[in-house]
Amino acid sequence: MSEPEISIEKKHLNQTQKLSERVNALWMRVAPTERQRLFVLTLISGALCGLAAVAFHLGMDKASTLLIDRAMAAPQNSWMWWTILTPTIGGVVVGLGLRYWVPGAVGSGIPQVKTAYALNAGRVPFRDAFGKFVLGIIQVGSGASLGREGPTVQVCAGVSNLLARAAKLSRQSQRRMASVGVAAGIAAAFNAPIAAVTFTVEEVVGDLDQTVLTGIIVAAAIAAAVERGVLGQQPVFQVTKQYAQGPASSLVSYAVLGVLAAVVAVTFTDSLLKLRSGFKKFTAVPPWVHPGIGGAMTGTLAVIAMMWLRQGGVTGSGYGTLNKALDGSLPLQALMALCVLKLAATVWSYASGGAGGIFAPALFIGGMLGGAVGTLDMMLFHHGPDTVAAFALVGMGAVFAGIIRAPITSVLIIFEMTGSYGLILPLMIANMSAYALARHWRKTPIYEALLEQDGVVLPHGKATMPENPATVVTGEKLP
Repeated sequence: MSEPEISIEKKHLNQTQKLSERVNALWMRVAPTERQRLFVLTLISGALCGLAAVAFHLGMDKASTLLIDRAMAAPQNSWMWWTILTPTIGGVVVGLGLRYWVPGAVGSGIPQVKTAYALNAGRVPFRDAFGKFVLGIIQVGSGASLGREGPTVQVCAGVSNLLARAAKLSRQSQRRMASVGVAAGIAAAFNAPIAAVTFTVEEVVGDLDQTVLTGIIVAAAIAAAVERGVLGQQPVFQVTKQYAQGPASSLVSYAVLGVLAAVVAVTFTDSLLKLRSGFKKFTAVPPWVHPGIGGAMTGTLAVIAMMWLRQGGVTGSGYGTLNKALDGSLPLQALMALCVLKLAATVWSYASGGAGGIFAPALFIGGMLGGAVGTLDMMLFHHGPDTVAAFALVGMGAVFAGIIRAPITSVLIIFEMTGSYGLILPLMIANMSAYALARHWRKTPIYEALLEQDGVVLPHGKATMPENPATVVTGEKLP
């Protein structure tokens, strides 16, 4: 480099340093204390996380329209091959990205955030968050049976942590900002700020102080307001009626639904963990090919559903098909078959190393199971047709409680996502039954079990720290 070039470079560095000093001086005048800086950053983080969640949502919808929806609408019999090929190719692309670009973006994102909060002062690398944003859109848009909600948590936690580090907050405050990102992400993804607060407390924080609680409430409210301002005030699911408890005889059926939800939740968890362990040992092909295998299986199951049932929902979140269950328009055969097909597709999509979450599939599986039990209840006890939709709503919460192990959130999230508040007692009966039985049959929750497979045990666990320090940050590795 010549002397004039060196001189210009030094001049630019000096200008950048002076600008940084001015910004820091202004920042210190605006918020001179740590507590004030934390509060200001919480407000900013809530707004930015809301915008990031909206962009993620819209990007995933656009990708789905361009990729898997177009594949399934291809002319004549070519749609079958395109429906299988599209998630396969998408999985391979995502596998390459996870292997060689952002290994920390694998999975749902919640295990990584839990690990960061518990072991690494809440540090969620922004590179991982950005990688999750890009690869999550490709993965779900190409047809993987995964959802956007868990990835939104990692994206938003990365945004809030980046702000905390840029503002040079203490490690304790950086840790608090991670919980702010979690709450904002859930609130914006589900349009459910109250459930976002309870989920953050139940699943990530555990115990909290007043500063943490204030931060997550404020961030959740702002993120939800941003999401509603852009996407509208409507709840995620369109429930046209306000359902009540119904006849007392239905309470027995709701209790049965809770037991079945626990069975389904444990089946889902055990199948996912076993297959994921198998992929970790599968060395016949490079690891970046694994998500393509999961995509091929998902596409095949989607073709089966279309040919047999004339129904979608196996790919992506499946919310469109789930809305049909919520208005009682799916027959018993379709409800039962979609429950099984979605479970299998999600297990393959996640266990093979994809980048996407399990919240949406859990709600879908629960809705199909609940609708099936509601149809049987209607046939046996001659209850009205509204029974099916009411049971579908309760089933969503029950399976969610059994898989995610967040019982309070599972009740609130159904209320906020659907705007239906007339099923409090059935929800409590089914959700708590599913939660208690799933916890009895499999004591380790799914996110902790996924971390244990990667050699990471959180402080309340039994074992010691992992041998590979990298897993402390990422929480998961590509199988």
